[in-house]
Amino acid sequence: MKTVSPFLELEDDDRVPVRFAGRTLDLPDGANLAAALLAAGVQVFRHTAVSGAPRAPFCMMGACFECLVEIDGVVRQACMTDVREGMEISRPHESEAEDAIE
Repeated sequence: MKTVSPFLELEDDDRVPVRFAGRTLDLPDGANLAAALLAAGVQVFRHTAVSGAPRAPFCMMGACFECLVEIDGVVRQACMTDVREGMEISRPHESEAEDAIE
Protein backbone atom coordinates (compact mmCIF):
# COMPACT_ATOMS: atom_id res chain seq x y z
CA MET A 1 0.00 0.00 0.00
CA LYS A 2 1.47 3.36 -1.03
CA THR A 3 1.64 6.02 1.65
CA VAL A 4 2.94 9.56 1.91
CA SER A 5 6.21 8.27 3.44
CA PRO A 6 8.11 5.26 2.08
CA PHE A 7 9.22 4.53 5.66
CA LEU A 8 5.58 3.91 6.65
CA GLU A 9 5.25 1.34 3.86
CA LEU A 10 7.73 -0.85 5.73
CA GLU A 11 5.24 -1.46 8.53
CA ASP A 12 3.02 -3.90 6.60
CA ASP A 13 5.70 -6.15 5.07
CA ASP A 14 6.64 -9.70 6.06
CA ARG A 15 9.43 -9.54 8.61
CA VAL A 16 12.63 -11.59 8.86
CA PRO A 17 15.18 -11.69 11.68
CA VAL A 18 18.58 -10.08 11.16
CA ARG A 19 21.34 -9.27 13.64
CA PHE A 20 22.72 -5.74 13.89
CA ALA A 21 25.47 -4.86 16.35
CA GLY A 22 24.64 -7.86 18.53
CA ARG A 23 20.88 -7.45 18.70
CA THR A 24 18.13 -9.13 16.71
CA LEU A 25 15.86 -6.94 14.62
CA ASP A 26 12.81 -8.02 12.64
CA LEU A 27 13.04 -6.14 9.35
CA PRO A 28 10.82 -6.22 6.25
CA ASP A 29 11.97 -8.95 3.87
CA GLY A 30 13.34 -7.46 0.63
CA ALA A 31 13.22 -3.85 1.87
CA ASN A 32 16.07 -1.41 1.43
CA LEU A 33 18.44 -2.19 4.32
CA ALA A 34 19.31 1.43 5.13
CA ALA A 35 15.64 2.46 5.22
CA ALA A 36 14.69 -0.58 7.29
CA LEU A 37 17.45 0.06 9.85
CA LEU A 38 16.48 3.73 10.12
CA ALA A 39 12.82 2.77 10.59
CA ALA A 40 13.89 0.29 13.31
CA GLY A 41 15.57 3.13 15.22
CA VAL A 42 19.22 2.59 14.28
CA GLN A 43 20.84 6.03 14.28
CA VAL A 44 24.53 5.17 13.90
CA PHE A 45 25.65 2.85 11.10
CA ARG A 46 29.42 3.36 11.48
CA HIS A 47 32.08 5.61 12.97
CA THR A 48 34.74 7.42 10.94
CA ALA A 49 38.25 5.98 11.09
CA VAL A 50 39.95 9.29 11.89
CA SER A 51 37.76 11.02 14.49
CA GLY A 52 35.30 8.28 15.44
CA ALA A 53 32.38 10.54 14.49
CA PRO A 54 29.07 8.72 14.02
CA ARG A 55 27.69 8.30 10.50
CA ALA A 56 24.34 7.24 9.04
CA PRO A 57 22.70 7.30 5.59
CA PHE A 58 22.80 10.64 3.84
CA CYS A 59 22.05 10.33 0.12
CA MET A 60 20.21 6.95 0.04
CA MET A 61 21.42 6.37 -3.54
CA GLY A 62 24.94 4.98 -3.17
CA ALA A 63 26.94 8.16 -3.79
CA CYS A 64 28.15 9.17 -0.32
CA PHE A 65 29.20 5.90 1.40
CA GLU A 66 28.01 7.18 4.81
CA CYS A 67 25.83 4.08 5.31
CA LEU A 68 28.63 1.52 5.18
CA VAL A 69 27.98 -1.58 7.28
CA GLU A 70 29.63 -4.98 7.47
CA ILE A 71 27.27 -7.69 6.22
CA ASP A 72 28.33 -11.30 6.73
CA GLY A 73 31.97 -10.16 6.86
CA VAL A 74 31.89 -7.87 3.80
CA VAL A 75 31.68 -4.06 3.99
CA ARG A 76 28.78 -2.81 1.85
CA GLN A 77 26.52 0.20 1.42
CA ALA A 78 23.28 -0.41 3.32
CA CYS A 79 21.33 1.79 0.88
CA MET A 80 22.29 -0.50 -2.01
CA THR A 81 21.37 -3.74 -0.20
CA ASP A 82 18.07 -5.54 0.32
CA VAL A 83 17.09 -7.15 3.63
CA ARG A 84 17.27 -10.93 3.66
CA GLU A 85 16.71 -13.41 6.46
CA GLY A 86 19.67 -14.21 8.69
CA MET A 87 21.92 -11.28 7.80
CA GLU A 88 24.73 -10.63 10.29
CA ILE A 89 25.29 -6.88 10.26
CA SER A 90 27.83 -4.92 12.27
CA ARG A 91 29.53 -1.57 12.20
CA PRO A 92 32.64 -1.81 9.96
CA HIS A 93 35.93 -2.32 11.72
CA GLU A 94 34.21 -2.03 15.10
CA SER A 95 36.23 -4.81 16.73
CA GLU A 96 39.48 -3.51 15.17
CA ALA A 97 38.90 -0.07 16.69
CA GLU A 98 38.24 -1.59 20.11
CA ASP A 99 41.41 -3.70 19.83
CA ALA A 100 43.47 -0.58 19.01
CA ILE A 101 42.20 1.21 22.12
CA GLU A 102 43.17 -1.57 24.53
